[in-house]
Amino acid sequence: MATQLWAILLVIFATLVGAFGPILLKKASAKRLSKLSSLATNYHLFGGVALYAIGTMLFIPALKGGDLSVLYPFVALVYIWVSLLSVKFLGEKMNKFKWFGIALIITGVTFIGLGSN
Repeated sequence: MATQLWAILLVIFATLVGAFGPILLKKASAKRLSKLSSLATNYHLFGGVALYAIGTMLFIPALKGGDLSVLYPFVALVYIWVSLLSVKFLGEKMNKFKWFGIALIITGVTFIGLGSN
């Protein structure tokens, strides 16, 4: 089965949505979670889990549009999104090793995408 462009784009979008999950979970970890009441009001925690779930639900219909061996490697884009979002929302710093890792992920995903033809 040839992988459809819409399926690839949907997977990329799903990874972006899902990448906000770890950002919110990191923010949730800053709050004290020792009591059930504090857990129930930790909106970052619920938001992070919800975004993970939404990202997964977006990924599922994309599977109808192509080969799993082509689409699933695009999930590695989550690492790129999380790195960039961590800089923006958490104040984390990028260094040359992180940028090199991002370049390797982009290269790998590109090669796999080219293999879908």
